[in-house]
Amino acid sequence: MISLVVILEVSPARLDEFISYVREQSTASCLEPGCRRFEVSQKLDQENVFTLAELYDDQAALDAHLVSPHFLQWRERVSDGLILSKTSVRGQVIQ
Repeated sequence: MISLVVILEVSPARLDEFISYVREQSTASCLEPGCRRFEVSQKLDQENVFTLAELYDDQAALDAHLVSPHFLQWRERVSDGLILSKTSVRGQVIQ
């Protein structure tokens, strides 16, 4: 399995917009074959920081996710400065 953890800092003025978009993204992603988890958390002490914890059966499932219509829509929606910073770690699950 492949895990992907993404930490996003979002424009504080656009939190409601981001939450709407990320909920749509999470719901659609969970329907993909090979997506085991797409969990979104909001940091308790910094409300504009979010963690996306994703789990895929294999690299092919992750690759399919990255070209899905809802992911491409997501990329377009957040490309205008909504996300201030992004850090991600992709890895092979070993346990």
